[in-house]
Order: sequence, then C-alpha cells, then structure tokens
Amino acid sequence: MTQTEIRHHEQSVTIEASADAVYDLVSDITRTGEWSPVCTRCWWDDDAEAGRVGAWFTGHNELPHRTWETRSKVLAAEPGREFAWAVGGDRVRWGYTLTPSGTETVLTESWDFLPGGIAFFEEKFGSKAAAEIADRTQQALDGIPTTLAAIKRIAENGS
Repeated sequence: MTQTEIRHHEQSVTIEASADAVYDLVSDITRTGEWSPVCTRCWWDDDAEAGRVGAWFTGHNELPHRTWETRSKVLAAEPGREFAWAVGGDRVRWGYTLTPSGTETVLTESWDFLPGGIAFFEEKFGSKAAAEIADRTQQALDGIPTTLAAIKRIAENGS
C-alpha cells in the first residue's frame, strides 16, 4: 500500500496515569505545542465553547519549509474515554481514545484522511495532490509515535 492509499493509522501507548488525568491533558488543546512535532500552539475560537462537541479551535503549525494555521471542530469530548476533532470540519480526523487498565491507561492516537480532505487536496493542488497527500500522510505516520511518547512523559512526570 502506498502512502497515497493509507487513509487510517493508529498507535497506542500505556501511560501510568488514570484515564481522567490523561483525558484532561489531551483535551486541553492549549497544551498541544508541548507534544506535537508540527502544531506549535492552539487556542479556542470561543472560550465559552472550549472542550465541547461542536467547538472550533485554531492550530498554528510549523515545519522547516512552511507555516500555516488550521481550524478544527471537536467531534467527540467524552471525559476519560475519547477526544477527537476534524481539521477543516471534514478533512482529517485526529483523535485520542483512552482505555483504563488497572492504574494505567492505554492511550490510542488515531488519524484518518477523510474524503473531504482528499477532495480539498485535489482542488487545491491539482496534479500535485497525490504527492501532497503522501507528504501529509508521512508527517502523520512519523508524528504519532513522537506525540504519544511526549504525552506519556508529561502525564507520568509532569514535564
């Protein structure tokens, strides 16, 4: 399967912390810059809606060759169980699911390149869409283990 055919990826890590504590961490989008290798900071578009399903937030992303911002919509916000959002509302779904296991939590990060994202890239990049999709896919595949390791470190050590 080529990178342009990969539409879903997920990976898990076991964290020595409660599911509620891990949820509180990953659902606080203002802390995203502490663990994401690409998204350096996020903020709620409307603080009154923060953390709720339907709320929108903006993320500032940086790579050596470009900087950009995205708006994302919260799709799931179930304390201790799941926090998920879609970039652009329908382009790429990112999420965390939490499974308690004794005193630990299995945190799974998932990434789905949605049909709306494919259509967006085809419209924006034309004949270069496949290469752009492959690039974003590789960023996700590389970034998820880095993100999970950082979240584990922060949850277990506080830094």
